Amino acid sequence: MTLVLGSLRSRKMDGAALPLIAAFAMLLSGAIPERADAEPSHGLSIFGELKYPADFQHFAYVNPDAPKGGRMVTMGTGDVNTFDSFNQFIVKGDAAQDLDFLYDSLMVRAQDEPDAVYGLVAKSADVAPDRMSVTFKLRPEAKFADGTPVTADDVVNTLTLFKSTATRPQYSQPLRDVVKAEALDPETVRYTFQGTLVRDLPVLIAQLPVLPKAYYATQPYDQTSLKPPLGSGPYRIKTFNAGSSITYERRDDYWAKDLPVNKGRFNFDEIRLDYFRDRTIELETLKSGGFDYREEFSSLGWATQYNIAAVQDGRLIKELLPDNRPSGAQGYFINTRREKFKDPRVREALDLVFDFEWSNKKLFYGLYKRTTSYFENSDMKAVGPPTKEELALLEPYKDKLSPEVFGEPYTPPITDGSGNNRDNLKKARDLLISAGWKPGPDGKLRNAKGEPLTIEFLDFEAMFERITLPYTENLKRIGVDASWRLVDPAQYQQRLKSFDFDVTTQRFSLGLTPGVDMRSFISCDAAKAEGSFNLAGICDPVVDALIDKIVAAKSRAELTTATHAVDRVLRAGHYWIPHYYKAAYSVAYWNKYSRPAIQPKYDNGVLDTWWYDAKKAAALNPGSTEAQSKQQPAKR
Repeated sequence: MTLVLGSLRSRKMDGAALPLIAAFAMLLSGAIPERADAEPSHGLSIFGELKYPADFQHFAYVNPDAPKGGRMVTMGTGDVNTFDSFNQFIVKGDAAQDLDFLYDSLMVRAQDEPDAVYGLVAKSADVAPDRMSVTFKLRPEAKFADGTPVTADDVVNTLTLFKSTATRPQYSQPLRDVVKAEALDPETVRYTFQGTLVRDLPVLIAQLPVLPKAYYATQPYDQTSLKPPLGSGPYRIKTFNAGSSITYERRDDYWAKDLPVNKGRFNFDEIRLDYFRDRTIELETLKSGGFDYREEFSSLGWATQYNIAAVQDGRLIKELLPDNRPSGAQGYFINTRREKFKDPRVREALDLVFDFEWSNKKLFYGLYKRTTSYFENSDMKAVGPPTKEELALLEPYKDKLSPEVFGEPYTPPITDGSGNNRDNLKKARDLLISAGWKPGPDGKLRNAKGEPLTIEFLDFEAMFERITLPYTENLKRIGVDASWRLVDPAQYQQRLKSFDFDVTTQRFSLGLTPGVDMRSFISCDAAKAEGSFNLAGICDPVVDALIDKIVAAKSRAELTTATHAVDRVLRAGHYWIPHYYKAAYSVAYWNKYSRPAIQPKYDNGVLDTWWYDAKKAAALNPGSTEAQSKQQPAKR
C-alpha cells in the first residue's frame, strides 16, 4: 500500500485537522544504497543494508496469523474535517482521508526501518551503475480491482499524470528530474533521471500509487470527483456520505494479500471514517460507542474529558503509544510574501510575545514540550555551536547569512510561566520600532505611511481560540492590531492554497530521511507554487543550496550535518512562532481489538496491523451473540 502514514492521520495538537502535509515527506523517506554495479533487488534502502532478506516471510511488527473480520469506526480528518472528492492527487478539492487504501505501489515501506522499501507490484528493482535510471520488474499476478492486469503502461501513464499541472506540488515538484518512464515490455518499466541530485528518485517513484491508464482515459484526472476510483489495493469504497462519512471494505479478491509485505496487515473487513467539524461532538460520539478508536489532539480534552466509568473500568482504554518519528514543525507560520513581514526583526518580535510556558501551565496541563527546531525529536536538530563540518557548508554563504547562524541555534525565549512576560514584550516592541514601526498617538505601531501593523490569525476551528486569543492580547499590549479570524473550512483551504493570510497554524512533519521532499516545504519554487506546503513563503538561495546538500548526502552523517545547517538558517530566519510537541500518540479505543506484540517503530500501526477480537467484543457486550459482536453500522 502506498501511503500508510501516521502523520497523515495527525491533527494539529490542540487544534484542527492537518492538510495532507506529511504524505510526500514519507513517500520520499527512502533511496538507494551505495553499490558498484547494478543487480535486481527485492528492496531498496538508503545508507545501509536492508533489514529483511529476499526470502523474508513478513514484517516483524505484524501478527502473520491475525484473524480477518470485524470493523473499526474512527474519525476522519482530511484537509478540513470534510471532503468533496476522491481525487487526492490534484490541487482542486478537499480529498477524503485514507484513499491510499485503494492503491498499490511498486514497493512499500517497512515501518521499522527509517528508509527501506520492499517489492509489492514490482518484484525487483535494478538501479543502473551510474544511478541515472532504475528498472522495475512487475509481478504478472498484479491486478486492479476490476480484474485487469497492472502493466508497465499503467506505471508510465501514472508518471505522466503526476507531472501534469493539475497535480499538487508536493507530488509534482520532486519529480522534476525524472525525465521519462518507458515500458520495455508489459512487465518491465524503466525510469530515467537527469542532473546530479538523484539519490532519492528510485524510491520516490517506487512508492507512487499506480493508477489505471484505462480508467483515466474516460475519467478526467484534473477534476474533482466523488466517483469511487479504481485501484489495485486491499480495500475498495463500499459506501459514503459526501463530506461526512466513508466506508472502506476489504477485498477478498485482493491479489497481493499473501505477499510477505502484506502478511498480518489489513485485518478489518471494514473501516469507516466519520467526519465531525466539532471536536466536542466527536469526543461524545466516542464515549457513546459511535466511534471505536480516536486519537486526541487536545491537551484539555486528554486531561479532563475522559473521566468516565468506561475508562475507569477498562472498557474504553486510554493510552499513550510511543511516537518515534520526528515531531515536525507546528506553529504559527508567518506569510513573508506580505511586505509587513519581510523584515526578520518583525518576525522575531512576534516570537518573543508568545508565552509558551504560561500556555503549557494554564492551558495544556503541562503535557507538552516547546518545539525549537524544524527537526524536533530527532538527531537532525541543530544543537550547540556549528561543528567544523557544518561550518564547511555555511561559511561559503557567510556574507548572506545572519551572524546568529554561526553561534548557538536560535531558541525561543523561556518565561517563568506566571503570565508576566514584560521583559519579552519590551524586547519585542523595541525590535518592531527598530524595523520602522513607530508608536502613534493612540499607542498603535505604524509604518512611515501611517499604516498600522495589523495581524490576522486565520483558522477554521474554534478549538484554537483559547490559545490564540491570549497571544493576540499580548500583541495588542505592544501596539500591534492583532485579531483571530474563524472561517468556514472551504474558505480556509482556498486561502491557504492561494496564500491569502497573514498568519496561520499548521504542523509539518518531514520524513526520517529528508531529501527532495524538502523542496515542497522550504524552497523558492514551492514559495511560488499555489497549493504548496511552503506557507511561510521561504525563498532563500542559501536554503535552496543546503537542500541540494541534503539531497546529495552519501551517508547518514553527511545528511545529519546538512540538516543541522539548514535548521540553523531557518531558525535564524524567524519564519514561524514554534509551538510544542509530545512524542506520543494519545489514543482512546473500545476494548474490542488486539494488536501485535511489537508496535512499528515509525507508525502507530492501528489500521495497518490491529485486528478485531471477537472474544473481547463479546466481553464488552455480554448480551451480544458472535454475529452481533461483528458490529453492524451505527445509525446516525
